[in-house]
This record gives sequence, C-alpha cells and structure tokens, in this order.
Amino acid sequence: MSEAVYGSKFQQILSRRKKHKAIRYALYGVVVILVLFSIESTIIGDTDWDRIGTIGSVFRALARFLPPDFSLFAQLLKPTIETFMIACLGTMLSLILAIPVSWFAAYNITPYRPITYPIGRGIMTLSRSVHEIVWGLIFVSAVGLGAFPGILAISMRSIGFISKLTAEAIEDIDPGPLEAIRSTGANQLQVILYGVIPQILPVYLGNAIFQWDINIRRATIMGLVGAGGLGLTFHRQLVMYNYGGVTTVIIAILFLVGIGEVGSYYGRKAIL
Repeated sequence: MSEAVYGSKFQQILSRRKKHKAIRYALYGVVVILVLFSIESTIIGDTDWDRIGTIGSVFRALARFLPPDFSLFAQLLKPTIETFMIACLGTMLSLILAIPVSWFAAYNITPYRPITYPIGRGIMTLSRSVHEIVWGLIFVSAVGLGAFPGILAISMRSIGFISKLTAEAIEDIDPGPLEAIRSTGANQLQVILYGVIPQILPVYLGNAIFQWDINIRRATIMGLVGAGGLGLTFHRQLVMYNYGGVTTVIIAILFLVGIGEVGSYYGRKAIL
C-alpha cells in the first residue's frame, strides 16, 4: 500500500515538473517570437537601407574628425571646470534634498504613512522618470541659460536614485537598535540620529559617490540644451562643422570622465 502511495506521489511530481517545463519552454518561445518581431519591425522594416553607406564611406566620415583641433585646448579649461562643478554641486544639492524624500519614502520610519509615504514614493518616481535633458530644458526655460539650470537638472535627476536606494536601506535595517533607543524614552528624531543613520550611512555615502560619477557624464551633455559646460562647446563646434574641434571636446570629456572613474574608485574604497 505504501509503495502505491509513493508511486502516486512520484507520478504527481513528474507531472508537475513536465507541466512547469512545458510552461517554461512556452515562455521562451514567446520571448523569441517577440524579439524576432521587434527586430523585423524596428531594424529591418524601419531602416532606410538605401541611405546606409559602405564601409569606405563610414571610414571617410570618421576621417573628417581627425586630427583633433589642438588650438581649441586652451578654450576648454573653463568649460571643463564648469562641467566638473555642475556635477559636484548638482550631486551635493541632490544629497541634501534626498534626505527628506528618503525619510518620507521609508515605510518603517515615515512620519505619517497614509500621506508622507505616497509623497516620498511619488517624488522618487517623478525624479527617475524624467530624463536629465528634459529637466535641463525645463530649468533653462525657467531660469535662463548657464550653469545654474544644469545644476538644478542634475540634482532633480539624482534625487530619485539616491532616495530610492537610501529608503530601501532604511527599510532593511536591524530594528533591534531602534527598539532599544525608544525604550530609553528617545523621541523620533533621536531614534533616527542614533539608530537609523549609523546603519545606513555607508550605503548613503557609497550611493553618493556612485551618483557623482554618473553625474559627471550627465553634466557633459547638459550644454546641449544651453546649461553650460563642455556640452555647449561641443554643440558649437558641431554646428560650425569643425569636426576636429568636436574630437578635441570629446578628448576633454574622456579626461573628465576618467577623473570621475578614479575619484569614485578610491572614494568607494575608502568608505566601503
């Protein structure tokens, strides 16, 4: 009797495995069909193949960007410094603004869940949903041309990323120290200062360095919408058809990004 029961259970297990396997392969098939359909509709069907040149024309187009216009290097010092400062100030502003957003968006410490939690999550979603170029266009139209709208755009784009990771880190903290601090009669501010911040500070600083590294790249293109920095110089060289100057600006951008890579590496290594 027991062998019959075991045999029945074994058959049920095999049946479930076959069913799960069939479902998995069916999903694989759906994914492959969707990928093939996307390739056909967006690459094959939507590409003007008559305008695609040969390998030789591609190399001839690239040759126009060589050699770099080295006479432009002297004019790139100020835009390079401006781009670097846009990234630094934008990151600093976002770090400050992300603190209340993280507080509201962390479910375990938000002041009033029915109101403040949706507000915090909504700000995070809005910040991450709008591209930095769009933020740049908004602030350029609001405050005019220059580095200031670039700083505002960088900070608004960064708030969502920093606050999301910080809020999730707060929700994952050990509740034991918080209960111990509350048992001494501490208020909510003291609980946050002595129970929450020490646990999430390394994560917060690590995210800040990583976001600063990203913002250096973002700052290099903010000038395309009039927000100052190397992007504005890049755009000017492009509209003047000075392709050697475009290459020179790209070299300056690579140099600035390299500084960000080195700085973020040693910064994370020192903190984490």
